[in-house]
Amino acid sequence: MLRKARMNDVEAIHALISENAAEGLMLARPRSLLYESLRDMTVAEENGKIIGTGSLHILWEDLAEIRGLAIAKEGRGRGIGRAIVEALTEEARGLGLARVFALTYQDGFFAKCGFRIVSKEQLPHKVWKECIDCPKFPNCDEIAMLLEVH
Repeated sequence: MLRKARMNDVEAIHALISENAAEGLMLARPRSLLYESLRDMTVAEENGKIIGTGSLHILWEDLAEIRGLAIAKEGRGRGIGRAIVEALTEEARGLGLARVFALTYQDGFFAKCGFRIVSKEQLPHKVWKECIDCPKFPNCDEIAMLLEVH
């Protein structure tokens, strides 16, 4: 079941993202960022447990980013990640956004969801305002992927 995240989900979301980051699947996120962006988040819940999460962060009038996509080990390979991406993409479409991007290490997954690899330079500088706080800045090794939502 997909639903919007609630305040009492933050610890489970943080644990899930931290687990995925420890595996090298994504970058870690501090709790403070999760609290600040709670309204952007969608979660997948199964038997009362958060097994997936992702968020849609609006950056500009025509652009949003899918962030923090993480799936629990027991949920992988079951279409949960794709369902979250599709829900976030539909949310973007409903808001009238033209493009959604992701910075990811999982380019194969996002390609299966219809995204294409683009040069990071194609993304506006506004995208990079939070990257300054990343331990990998300025040597970002994530792959930029873009989807036209129409």
